Amino acid sequence: MLLKFKSTLLLLIVLSMPLALAAQRKGKSKPAGALSPESIERLHAAEDTLAVLAYAVVNDSLAETRFMACQALITKLVRALKAENSFQYPFDRLKTMSILTPPDSSFRIFTWQLFVDDSTHRYYGAIQLNQPELKLFPLIDRSFEMPAPPLHESMTPDRWYGVLYYNLRQFDTKEGRKYLLFGFDGFTFFEKRKIIDVLSFDASGTPVLGAPVFHRADDKEADYRVMLEYTSEAKVKLNWDEQYKMILFDHLIPFNNPYTNSPTYVPDGSYDGFKLEKGRWKYVDKVFNDVQEEAPRPEPVLDGGNGKDILGKDRKGKN
Repeated sequence: MLLKFKSTLLLLIVLSMPLALAAQRKGKSKPAGALSPESIERLHAAEDTLAVLAYAVVNDSLAETRFMACQALITKLVRALKAENSFQYPFDRLKTMSILTPPDSSFRIFTWQLFVDDSTHRYYGAIQLNQPELKLFPLIDRSFEMPAPPLHESMTPDRWYGVLYYNLRQFDTKEGRKYLLFGFDGFTFFEKRKIIDVLSFDASGTPVLGAPVFHRADDKEADYRVMLEYTSEAKVKLNWDEQYKMILFDHLIPFNNPYTNSPTYVPDGSYDGFKLEKGRWKYVDKVFNDVQEEAPRPEPVLDGGNGKDILGKDRKGKN
């Protein structure tokens, strides 16, 4: 199976070379225009096949079939995206694939998960620029080669910490516009991870992953990305909160996993956060810190001789 994963990585690299180099040579271009009737027909037909393959990658019971479907999905997706102005086609029927576009519509990012076994997941993805002709940067998952979470380094698309992205948010800094990518990593049977990565584009238009924008303390080195690791039995929040205008996430505390007899992390019911300040995300400890003098309870009807009976009705006129 390892050999098969290497062959899939090689396929992604081969597919990426001419597309990425073309993007670097031509630089910025006008955005994609309207789809022609011919392109719509072609993409609609391609989507029929892609939807079947994407479903099989996630849901088929045989590992061999999932892997073959994933290989076919890569080649057929690239082929479909070569249609002129394909950026405008939404691919709404690819329900098991995440497709996210920022408010400025400068690009979109595809990601999906391949389940290998109970403790192994591989992730695949690509960044498509908003241009009439195809400008695509495949994302090559190298997380299984990383001995520790890469919290203090930037990475290129061919060395990606693979996850399934579930949210995207843009923000501006003095260095230019950047994008938060919120993702989930199935990691192992007993442990899961959630991550916030940072996407930006260098002067040549090439994507860069990670940036020193997360500040937990003024006297410490800034993190390039945020990662939460927790027991698979817990539900952990890590996302943008529109009401509070900040990133909110569960505060995790150590806990001994009874199945592995090793330390893990669980949420304690409180929340931490990151708030944007001058292009940097500043850590906020215990976002909700309201304390009441008494435990909450319904308003009493009999306290203090308030003239009410047991039903809360006025006692007037009664002996």
